[in-house]
Amino acid sequence: MASCQEFEVTVHTSPGPTCGTFSHLWLSLIGSEGETPPIRVTDGNSHLLPGSVCPVRVQASSPLGRLILVRLRLEVQTRFPNLDWHCSRVEVCRLSKGQGSDSETQVFLCDRWLRPADGDVELRSGKLCLLEEETEEKLKQQRLRQLQHQQQLIRWRIFVDGAPQCVDVNSLFELGPNLLYTQKSPATNLYYLNGFTTRVESWKSFSELEMIFTYSAQQNGIARFIKAHWMEDWYFGYQCLNGSNPLMLRETRHLPPNLSVTSDMLRPFLPEGSSLEKELQKGNIYLLDYEVLDGVPANVINEKQTYLSAPLCLLHLNQQGQLLPIAIQLQQKPGPQNPVFLPSDSGYDWLLAKMWVHSADFQCHQLISHYLRTHMMAELCCVATLRQLPDAHPLHQLLLPHVKTSLKINFGARASLLASKGLFDQAVGSGLATLPLLLSRGSARISYRTLCVPEDLSDRGLDKLPQSFYAQDALRIWDTVHRFVTSWVELYYHGDDAVQRDPELHGWLTDINAHGFTGLCLLGFPQRFHTRAEVAKFVTALIYSCSALHAAVNFSQLDFAFWVPNCPVAMLRPPPQVKGAVTEDDIMSFLPDVNTTCRVLMALNGLSQPAIDFVPLCHYKEAIFRDEAHRRLLEEVQAQLRDISDAIAERNSQLELPYPYLSPKRIENSVAI
Repeated sequence: MASCQEFEVTVHTSPGPTCGTFSHLWLSLIGSEGETPPIRVTDGNSHLLPGSVCPVRVQASSPLGRLILVRLRLEVQTRFPNLDWHCSRVEVCRLSKGQGSDSETQVFLCDRWLRPADGDVELRSGKLCLLEEETEEKLKQQRLRQLQHQQQLIRWRIFVDGAPQCVDVNSLFELGPNLLYTQKSPATNLYYLNGFTTRVESWKSFSELEMIFTYSAQQNGIARFIKAHWMEDWYFGYQCLNGSNPLMLRETRHLPPNLSVTSDMLRPFLPEGSSLEKELQKGNIYLLDYEVLDGVPANVINEKQTYLSAPLCLLHLNQQGQLLPIAIQLQQKPGPQNPVFLPSDSGYDWLLAKMWVHSADFQCHQLISHYLRTHMMAELCCVATLRQLPDAHPLHQLLLPHVKTSLKINFGARASLLASKGLFDQAVGSGLATLPLLLSRGSARISYRTLCVPEDLSDRGLDKLPQSFYAQDALRIWDTVHRFVTSWVELYYHGDDAVQRDPELHGWLTDINAHGFTGLCLLGFPQRFHTRAEVAKFVTALIYSCSALHAAVNFSQLDFAFWVPNCPVAMLRPPPQVKGAVTEDDIMSFLPDVNTTCRVLMALNGLSQPAIDFVPLCHYKEAIFRDEAHRRLLEEVQAQLRDISDAIAERNSQLELPYPYLSPKRIENSVAI
């Protein structure tokens, strides 16, 4: 009969103040040849307290072979609350007959919350690996069981036809504690706006707006600059490049056929001796086209009909490097009641035309550039990762820290901001009823190239503009993250053939394609990975969208909206159909009501705050960097990001208006509303 094997097992509870539990813990050791029966770790003298270490001796009556798994199960203790438990790790040392260890201690990392409802939870020892590298059949089966379990828990649901799908849950409790996250930091105090949220009437004058601004935004340097320069044409162009929505502007070599401009009409705004045709050929003409809003019904707010436009705006890159608007048509269909506004028109006509562009931009920014391009993208990736990549897969560990917060955030958004009687329903011009239309239209206009920063900026002609600080910083960050991801991929895929043989990787991609954007084949999204370079590029696009792009379109929004005329969230009068009929009083009458304005500003203030446990880009709390190769990669990318932060800080110190939003020190590792 084989002699008894004995193991010294140590269970480590994480040190957080709420990491402990009253529940009993049962533990089994699983080897390549057998397993031990469950043994209870907790007793009268051993408890799962925060930061505690619980030792237990485990005896195996028959050979286990190579130890490969530790199985844990929590059992609620009678008459005590059912509390989640955060396990750090389990350490196992095989003892020799003389009670000394004859091998190194094996560490089975957990680093997550466990609940009695989870049943049996199996922890692995060893490195991350691909399925084909698993040497034990039990470990292959463990990967399969985990995915089957996850696919039962994490399911797809259609939120809007034609847009990426979301997770199918009816409450946050269904997500479990590991997919929840720390709440946002307290918002900046907008105490002086609170008293205006019940004032259902129009703003009376610019001086009234200025007083509110002085009390609420005077400490915001960027907002002060915007208030001082918002009417100036050069600053209108600057916002197209570096405002809260830098994704709309593109170079054009051909005028849209529905834009009613002629070369003679625009000649006064071009260099002497040049023409519209020459400037188009040189690549100096840029376009804002909000056709996605064409025909979208506007909201009713405070029992008042609001109005939307779908503007086309031409801008010219002048010899001083400034981008200046030179023509604005407020609706897509040309005609006598849809004039083209020019810089030579009366001051209020031209100013109002620019305000209409900013109002249209707000609608596209909130639902498409922000919610669709970052939040829905993160949720799409997160659900597919949980369903198709087991914990031991290297891409699961790399991606999940960037996307896991999206499930709670997006569920909350759908239950509040995007719900009946929420912010979009009661305060935003596009309104709740248009949400399905805008998200489906926006999804149909996204291609793979738009998600890949170098291609997107080149296609839109922004990579060559000296004042496009978003483009400059985005390229730096993309390149750094791409190098990091490439090194990570090459660490595990030793050749392109390994990519092609990975069924879990292709199951993940298939899930993303099946539940993501419509017409993916036509939009250039990969249908199958053939090379390591393709994997690295795709993963980089996901990480960038969930971190840097989110920082650019989210944390800037309050700054640019604080001065209300610069960012009207709704318009209370229809677009003008003639020129020369607008006065300063008319300008005020287009702006949203006082309560609407203040409600949106307070919401944007909350959305613009980082998480309490803010984690900068490529800094990971999760224990995924387990060996020297991992740590070296992490040190390299963090050093490169620090250099980028320093370079941005140096550049910003020389600018009258800094662009801070893509400084890596300010970029969260994952989406935060």
